[in-house]
Amino acid sequence: MAIQYVFIYLQLLDLLTTLVGFRLGAVEGSPFIRLFMHAGPALGILASKAVALALGAFCVYARKNHLIRWATYWYSGLVVWNLMIMLVSAGRPAA
Repeated sequence: MAIQYVFIYLQLLDLLTTLVGFRLGAVEGSPFIRLFMHAGPALGILASKAVALALGAFCVYARKNHLIRWATYWYSGLVVWNLMIMLVSAGRPAA
């Protein structure tokens, strides 16, 4: 059960680090997420998180916890990537 909590926590961290990255001038790299962002950056990211959480819930329902575990590794790396992008974006002079 703990892996599901970590998955949800990482979804929140990804949401927050992505939104802060946007404020610092970073752009979304995923073409899939960019499709959601036509409604606005915050709504697009929220929609992508809703999809991720729905897929996670389906994996729990289907008893595919190994998929949750792999997604958790992926989102861990993604949060670290977002933090690195934030550091780089914060060090750039404003245009």
